Amino acid sequence: MCPTTGPFSAREIAREQIARGADLIVIAGGDGTINEAAEGMIGSQVPLGILPFGTANVLAMELRLGHDPVRSARRIGELRPLRISVGRLTCEGVGQSARLPANGAGRTAAPRHFLLMAGIGLDAYIVHRVDARLKARAGKMAYWVAGWSLVGRRLAQFDVEIEGAPRRCSFALFSRVRNYGGDFEIAKSVRLTDDTFEAVLFEGETTTPYVKYFAGMALNRIRGLRGVEVTRTDRVRLEQRNGPVFVQVDGELAGTLPAEIRIVPDALTLLVPETYTPQQ
Repeated sequence: MCPTTGPFSAREIAREQIARGADLIVIAGGDGTINEAAEGMIGSQVPLGILPFGTANVLAMELRLGHDPVRSARRIGELRPLRISVGRLTCEGVGQSARLPANGAGRTAAPRHFLLMAGIGLDAYIVHRVDARLKARAGKMAYWVAGWSLVGRRLAQFDVEIEGAPRRCSFALFSRVRNYGGDFEIAKSVRLTDDTFEAVLFEGETTTPYVKYFAGMALNRIRGLRGVEVTRTDRVRLEQRNGPVFVQVDGELAGTLPAEIRIVPDALTLLVPETYTPQQ
């Protein structure tokens, strides 16, 4: 057992254990800690198993593992290895810092991989604003508090270029999983084994249209809403128009625009239940 000691220590622990000959890495933590460990495992054949702790546990929900880490530990031997694709983000950032300056200024950071999703614009700004102490006490409620504090405000705009065609957005989600934040299903047809993202693009110069968007999410009717586009892609370029525009991956702040996001096929071995299939 190797406890983490701070940001990105899970990545270094995973790398070290693989170098020592480990044939399995099991992570007890939330989506952010799982992301860090996976970063140290990209390209290896060593399987990654998860024991869900944390705020939202989106990966555990995607795999139908539930929220009980003890039960998940007992089921480890029943799981099977599945080779999956991951996302890769290259953007402006501040190296290994867990937070960004208020003005978003930074330098080009090393590429960062993600299992679940990359969010650009509104949701990443909410991640930036979340009170860490409130998150520790109230969990997901801290994100709702940060989100509602933005009601009526103007939003930073950015350009999304997919296959040469530009779109203007204030929130874009590039997802590898169906669940979003533990409460909604936005990307309805994507799977971890797909070699594409499901891209969900939201227009809006203020937060006002997001009342309609979130109602659509709650009713599982996001497709077809005016101001929302759902498409597929394996890479995307993003440029800010008026910034800064923040980026989050797997629920953790990762940098600011400009950025490129692309699929990395056949990148990681994940332990999944026998019932989880690409066509599920």
